[in-house]
Amino acid sequence: MTNPYTQEVIADVSLATPQEIDRAIGLAVETFQTTRNLPSYMRRNICNQVAEGIEKRKEEFSRTLAMESGKPLVYSRAEVDRSISTFRIAAEEATRIHGEVLNLDVTEPAKDKTGITRRFPLGAISGISPFNFPLNLVSHKVAPALAVGNPIVLKPASSTPLTALLLGEVILDTDAPEGVFSVVPCKSRDATALVEDPRLQLVSFTGSPPIGWDIKKRAGKKRVILELGGNAGVIVEPDADLDFAAKRVCFGAFSFSGQVCISVQRTYVHESVFDSFIDKLASETQKLKKGDPLDESTTFGPMIDTGNSERIESWVKEALDDGAKLVTGGKRDGAFFDPTILTNVKRDKKVVCEEAFGPLLVVEPYRDFQEALDTINDSDFGLQAGVFTNHLDLSMRAFNQLHVGGVVLNDVPTFRVDNMPYGGVKDSGFGREGIKYTIEEMTEIKLLVMNKYL
Repeated sequence: MTNPYTQEVIADVSLATPQEIDRAIGLAVETFQTTRNLPSYMRRNICNQVAEGIEKRKEEFSRTLAMESGKPLVYSRAEVDRSISTFRIAAEEATRIHGEVLNLDVTEPAKDKTGITRRFPLGAISGISPFNFPLNLVSHKVAPALAVGNPIVLKPASSTPLTALLLGEVILDTDAPEGVFSVVPCKSRDATALVEDPRLQLVSFTGSPPIGWDIKKRAGKKRVILELGGNAGVIVEPDADLDFAAKRVCFGAFSFSGQVCISVQRTYVHESVFDSFIDKLASETQKLKKGDPLDESTTFGPMIDTGNSERIESWVKEALDDGAKLVTGGKRDGAFFDPTILTNVKRDKKVVCEEAFGPLLVVEPYRDFQEALDTINDSDFGLQAGVFTNHLDLSMRAFNQLHVGGVVLNDVPTFRVDNMPYGGVKDSGFGREGIKYTIEEMTEIKLLVMNKYL
């Protein structure tokens, strides 16, 4: 394990063998015989105990996260806070997994029948998480699993396994049954069982589209939740608060060096305010402080590795060589790539049509609101989009027409709170996270039909 900022080794991590992964799956299957019968108050208590355990070790989690991912400490602390909230939300939802009573007497032959539905946990499941949120994206797999009683075997990202291992320590100190959570850092080639083993009932994956769709092909009969990539778009109308919009677009594009699925990558600004907005945006971007992620004042850190910063450098060069204009940034230093704004970019360039997952932002003018909506939709991805306007009719048009999983009004698509339904369409995946909604994915509805005359 190396620190992306210093390139120094910070830890040695043992990798699980296929045999150890097989044992973890077997233990999860065995543990399900216990967890399937846990009452809701116990599942609630376990989730609250995890939240309390993270809170007690908050600074340790925050610094570990910053060291292994390169995420500035200010954002690492925010991620730890979100994870605490995620487990507390899961604790609440553990007691709200409701069914319903159905009137089945809709036809004469069923006149004496009544139905009751209830949600039941699926069984042992697996999770595969990415490097960019090594605690909270893990929490979004583990917390709902604990809330419903599904034991989970987790493969953390190879570059950021330490935070997940710390979470495992926390869970060991709770009342959770042994085997309810296993962390198996491993090489991708050794993780086949986490996708293909028929004993697992669901696999939850967050990561790149090619890997996600391959997982879906190989998963067999099990359920799959895919949270994949995006190149999120923003529209800025003339009536928007341009100062606020510029600050939020800067945050949405460059926090954690743009390594966020819902990072702002494309921004379309009405031509009447384009020059003013881009000046404000460039000014906000130049305020970011590049440096050591463990420095309290740092707001912009390195990318996860030099290979990815070199990839971004090549994408920017491709756009500039074909006529794009550089507003700010464009320079690379090791794993650092300066926050970069481009305009006058052709739509077939990688910086527009693919997922950058880096500190890249394309800003272009538009004349007509419908044109902006159509341009946002002109993408293989559909995770979230942002629209800055105070016009209700335009807001509703955006909500109705944008082909994405979520529309955020007067803020950037990078916004996410942990109880909302979160997920995308098209190449951005399918299924939804957000504790209540993940619980629905991780449970099965069962029907009981009762005859009045037995």
